Amino acid sequence: MNLEQARQNMVEQQIRTWEVLDQEVLDLLLTIRREDFVPPASVKLAFAETSIPLGNGAAMLTPALEAKFVQALQLRKSDKVLEVGTGSGFMAALLGARSDHVYTVEIEPALAAKARENLQRECADNVTVIEGDGAQGWPAQAPYDAIVLSGSVAQIPEALLEQLKVGGRLLAVVGDAPLMQARLVTCLADGQFQSVNLFETSIPRLRNVPERGKFYF
Repeated sequence: MNLEQARQNMVEQQIRTWEVLDQEVLDLLLTIRREDFVPPASVKLAFAETSIPLGNGAAMLTPALEAKFVQALQLRKSDKVLEVGTGSGFMAALLGARSDHVYTVEIEPALAAKARENLQRECADNVTVIEGDGAQGWPAQAPYDAIVLSGSVAQIPEALLEQLKVGGRLLAVVGDAPLMQARLVTCLADGQFQSVNLFETSIPRLRNVPERGKFYF
């Protein structure tokens, strides 16, 4: 398998055609080796437009979704970012390449350990992997310039919105399968937010976030 050709095809045939036109984002997908973040048995699927199982009920998002998320956040090199759901660490590597520091929280210990190993190999020194439950955010490092959820939610937890700086952006996939909305929320002022639905998609649920209208005791 010609990995470099497959990588180029992924960018030109999948990502660019899905309205990812930010050249810096496209360059990241050409530079950061996605195949190093997938399980060894799935290397041949590293550049396919498919979700790749990681074990423990987790999966990598498709390359086009990852690129759309990074483009939508419009990160600056001075930004502090929170990612909820580390998975393999690939999204964190993309985010880290465009920001000052990324705090990424993974609930599964085995995935957190593997992501940490992947990121160290990538020399992503500005990414901190935290083993824990980030469904309600990670207040210890708040506030953040950007927050991204790697799993879907029925509705965005208030605790996450409260951890945004004024001017900060939060990206989440919101709603119920089969059709959910990728939603970008911007904090305009303390307690004031603007939401824009960007596109329809569907991804697995984030763990430990209550469904709409359900109560947990």
